[in-house]
Amino acid sequence: MAIKKTIQIGDIKLHQKTPKVLISDVSRSSFATKVANLRDTMRNASLIGMAAPQIGVMERFFITEIRKTKYRTSGTDPLRVFVNPEITWSSKKEVKLYEGCGSINMGNLFGEVRRPEKVEVTYHDEKGEKRTDKFDSILARVIQHEIDHLDGILFTEKLTDPKTLMDRKHYLEMMRHGN
Repeated sequence: MAIKKTIQIGDIKLHQKTPKVLISDVSRSSFATKVANLRDTMRNASLIGMAAPQIGVMERFFITEIRKTKYRTSGTDPLRVFVNPEITWSSKKEVKLYEGCGSINMGNLFGEVRRPEKVEVTYHDEKGEKRTDKFDSILARVIQHEIDHLDGILFTEKLTDPKTLMDRKHYLEMMRHGN
């Protein structure tokens, strides 16, 4: 389809809560085009998740795709579409990990965020079918991050400590050393 411009931090759209998608619209070709544009944009930016508002589509859906990379050799997951997602349960155990964001990509910033280790999500898939699934590991984190986007929240607002912010160079160096 098309690679869209990723909206960057400072744009008011990133702080707006998105309205729900009409499930009857999921079967329309116009919705499939939005998903394809989001997918192409996400892949072009080498991201593992992206929410519709990040490309200016103010609708409540996002996609994930955990691909194999130089540093991620396991824990992959195919492309998924989450329409009108809602976290219905989250584990008490939380994990602190570093996150980045396509909408803060120009700043190349990464920071530590505490999130539940596991979540249960009710959503509709790309066919409009209602699903409830449990997720853990990196996928649970990405889902929480993208739902925050749908609620107008950026990861920088959830930092464990602003002092954990670092640029891409330092983040990759930290990852290479296994931290």
